[in-house]
Amino acid sequence: MAKMVSVSSYHTPGINGRKALGRPSPLTISFSLIEYDKGHRFLIMDCPTDSTISLYIKEFDRLNVTDVVRVCEPTYHKDRLEQRKVRVHDLPFKDGDVPPSSVLKQWLEVVHESFKTSSAKDDASESSAPTTIAVHCVAGLGRAPVLVAVALIERGMDPLDAIEHVRNKRRGAFNNRQIAYLAESYKRSSAFKGANKIMIGSSIRSSPVNSNANVVPDQHHQQSAQEQHQPTNSTHMSIFKKMFFGSH
Repeated sequence: MAKMVSVSSYHTPGINGRKALGRPSPLTISFSLIEYDKGHRFLIMDCPTDSTISLYIKEFDRLNVTDVVRVCEPTYHKDRLEQRKVRVHDLPFKDGDVPPSSVLKQWLEVVHESFKTSSAKDDASESSAPTTIAVHCVAGLGRAPVLVAVALIERGMDPLDAIEHVRNKRRGAFNNRQIAYLAESYKRSSAFKGANKIMIGSSIRSSPVNSNANVVPDQHHQQSAQEQHQPTNSTHMSIFKKMFFGSH
């Protein structure tokens, strides 16, 4: 059994502009819903406790949460979630860091299995509610957003678009190391390449990067499309300056 950790050992900064549950708790309770497509969503949040988990469960029911991924040490028992058939996955890694390969592998397996099951249900019933995967660290500003951005990149989103899309929904998400990792170091897994690559439906950014693409080009046209829309180094630099030195 995973070791329980008291939330009193953590310092959680106050973050404005997010949905509060209207009731005080040991931590700032807030949710950020990140939509992948009309049928699949991610919920980034801070960590519940045994005394506040009932508040989260209400939102989980409303948003059809099927999986909860914990990337920090456990601060609550998972029994009440499992009794409601919500799967709980423990994928902890160091605060402020980027995920190791072992965590990435397990995370992508969770995403793939959850969305595959949801797609099968959608085929059987057109009225099926969208599936949501909830993921949290302590404050929901570093480790949890990184995993969600990785999932968006895996499904075909440009890394810079994924970073900004998450930040638009979760103000203050990512530190500089995590941004550099997502934009420069992370490479799509070969196991997921070409699997239902879909861009987020709404316009994410009006900058030159990916501004003309609503969908990811297929393999036959991908090289020519990249040559036509390849952003300049100066464009990348301006975007990085905005991300690194802008407000968090």
